[in-house]
Amino acid sequence: MESLYLLIPLSLVLAFVIGAIFWWATRSGQFDDMEGPAHRILMDDDTPRREDDQQ
Repeated sequence: MESLYLLIPLSLVLAFVIGAIFWWATRSGQFDDMEGPAHRILMDDDTPRREDDQQ
């Protein structure tokens, strides 16, 4: 029972630290897709457009 007095606050602090690190990582662009635009340009649509679709 006495160990819970240490483990519960420790787990709350650890959860807060993990949440703060995750928030910082998302705000600083750590999860931005750097390869997506490079692959997207290679997978463009090469089919010719119909005349009624062109503007």
